[in-house]
Amino acid sequence: MSRRKNARKKVFENVEVIDAGAKGKTIAKAPDGKIILLPNAVPGDIVDVQTFKKRKAYYEGKATVFHKLSDKRTEPACEHFGTCGGCKWQDMAYEHQLFYKQKEVTNNLKRIGHIELPEVTPIWGAKNHYFYRNKMEFSFSDSRWLTLEEVQSDEDLGDRNALGFHIPGMWDKILDIKKCHLQADPSNAIRNAVKTFAINNQLEFFNTRNQTGLLRTMMLRTSSTGDIMVMIQFFKDDKIKRELLLDYLAETFPEITSLQYVINSKANDTIYDQDIILYKGQDHIFEEMEGLKFKINAKSFYQTNSEQAYELYKITRHFANLTGNELVYDLYTGTGTIAQFVAKEAKKVIGVESVPDAITAAKENAKLNNINNVDFFVGDMKKVFNDDFINTHGQPDVIITDPPRDGMHKDVVNQILNIAPNKIVYVSCNSATQARDLELMDAMYKVVKTQAVDMFPQTFHVENVVLLEKR
Repeated sequence: MSRRKNARKKVFENVEVIDAGAKGKTIAKAPDGKIILLPNAVPGDIVDVQTFKKRKAYYEGKATVFHKLSDKRTEPACEHFGTCGGCKWQDMAYEHQLFYKQKEVTNNLKRIGHIELPEVTPIWGAKNHYFYRNKMEFSFSDSRWLTLEEVQSDEDLGDRNALGFHIPGMWDKILDIKKCHLQADPSNAIRNAVKTFAINNQLEFFNTRNQTGLLRTMMLRTSSTGDIMVMIQFFKDDKIKRELLLDYLAETFPEITSLQYVINSKANDTIYDQDIILYKGQDHIFEEMEGLKFKINAKSFYQTNSEQAYELYKITRHFANLTGNELVYDLYTGTGTIAQFVAKEAKKVIGVESVPDAITAAKENAKLNNINNVDFFVGDMKKVFNDDFINTHGQPDVIITDPPRDGMHKDVVNQILNIAPNKIVYVSCNSATQARDLELMDAMYKVVKTQAVDMFPQTFHVENVVLLEKR
């Protein structure tokens, strides 16, 4: 068995990395013609590769020796780069990140969707390449991830507590983070202060395997209005220790506007089925966009890059090109941000979403913003979005759809084709599933405009907006 395993492993020398592919992997070509997917190289590098998996059409491997470094490289800003899996492209200069994101979107639309494209508008890059996220989630662990050097060391490693991120592919391993470059201050200061205080006061960090300890996770949300939300997740109900930490946070960081906690003794740390308890301040923060206020609670979905979300929504509204007379359906509306953003240029907007809490928030925000021409409905899209729904609420002139990564269910696509609106604006965080859905609509609709938007610098993720008009 081991011989067969070893036969699959190969070493290729002096291989040039020629492209960037899906999920942040880069691509080299082996002498036998197969491609090699690499997690740790940049296009333009010349490397030796050790493969560890062989598939029918490709290898998976790792660059082990770098003979020449690409001129597309840049020095990573973060000391945790290469171990933390959050920013896989930090070693690639930003203009090249944009190039490969644009290329992936265009290739997906052509190769998966077989779409005839108009002239492609250049990707909309971000002004801020770091410190752009408005939401971060950190995990506590009493047995932090050790580097190879630490494992091999004979020295006493001392404190093993961590407050940071999961090591990619390892559900029980947490990398201790000293400084994260994704969320602006006071994010790092709060996280580091919580860790130090917890250690000094002997508050037990969580052990995932044994399901023991007190401190599980911490969520930090910030907003363009200056609001800050901190939510600590505790594994057990220990009033004295809980209040000790929360009082320290409130006193040390008076700028926190929403301080909340959860007591969650489940096996998993998801909070969406948990009661969130307000400790100090308000149970929400506000985001603002063109004078519209959006109330965000601990469970709310909101685009994690506020600045680029504004650009994404402006592009969506521009593509819809509303005159004030249209009935607009906003599918997968979430908390209704796009629906409210376009409402002033529409006759009426109908938002549909499957998450009840999101629709509750959407209705609250519409009331807060004095928007009277929007209605929101909750239900499974492929069930609620039916002929009866259309008969009740009207035939839409424009459909805006912003589905999750999996794209739209084929029944939803079919219903859109049955409705046959004049325009469809399709916003997507996954151009591969977007392309699949566009192919299903290609006989009736042509792609008139397409615009990629970079919401997540230093990562391979990219959003794409497409305007469809009837043929």
